[in-house]
Amino acid sequence: MNFSQLELLRLLDETKFNLSKAGEKLGIVQSAASRQIQLLEEEFGSPVLLRAGKKITGFTPLGARIMAEIEHIDLARRNMQTIAKDYRDNRNGTLHIATTHTQAKYLLPNPIRNFRLQYPGIKIYMVQSSPGEIIDLLHHHKADIAICTEKLDADDRLVITPCYDWHHVAIVPKNHPLTMSGISLERLASFPLLTYSPGYTGRSNIEKAFKSAGLNLDVMLSAADSDVIKTYVRLGLGVGIIASTSYEPGNDSDLQAVDLSQHIPRSRTKVAYLKELYLPSYLKYFIGELLTQSNQTVTKS
Repeated sequence: MNFSQLELLRLLDETKFNLSKAGEKLGIVQSAASRQIQLLEEEFGSPVLLRAGKKITGFTPLGARIMAEIEHIDLARRNMQTIAKDYRDNRNGTLHIATTHTQAKYLLPNPIRNFRLQYPGIKIYMVQSSPGEIIDLLHHHKADIAICTEKLDADDRLVITPCYDWHHVAIVPKNHPLTMSGISLERLASFPLLTYSPGYTGRSNIEKAFKSAGLNLDVMLSAADSDVIKTYVRLGLGVGIIASTSYEPGNDSDLQAVDLSQHIPRSRTKVAYLKELYLPSYLKYFIGELLTQSNQTVTKS
């Protein structure tokens, strides 16, 4: 057994079991890749890959168990490379951030600006996706940190740090009936509702609130993007439910926000990274800036 053979298994997983692509990433032809797998299975005395004819379809139970160990080896390799760069105070690298649209637009601009002033040589790559996909990006080493509200707590392989708590607001055009008397979930439910797609930006807390009140959450339009929801509220399609941090009095002066903090549980945005990940100096700095901005966000809200 050698590291190249183990790396080949990892690349097979990464390429969805495309042996040709995995071999290409390793710098070898398909026939050589196939031979390395054969040698590895002979050493283990049992197959590590499931096959349908000549097509590889997945891992055997043994292969899945070995892959769990390979993930540890791969992370250790990455950590060693990062430690060496950090030791040299290398300021030329990359910061990969996985987050949602709401956090990218309303939380991250100041931390990223301050980070760029401190580390101008570090390139920043931001991926906006769903919380579930964001977690997958962490585990596949395509993101260094994740910033979102949903799903992170369910993964015990992550270090999770709270950023800030926030609440939802209803947004409506000026002089809408909801702005003229007391708000309740029952009154909300009487209007067409526009809010986040399942899994985004506290949608689970909205669902819990309506369920606890014995009400049906009938959402006529769902979106991952607060700005999309505001656009369709402006078109008169219904009442929007968005994060309070997404309502901008200056830019949204044609809309009015109605506080829902007494009716929908508060949500918490968090930052997460792999427990075994070595944090380089620049990543620690960025997380510090992120938490500073989060404290300011809490103060404003």
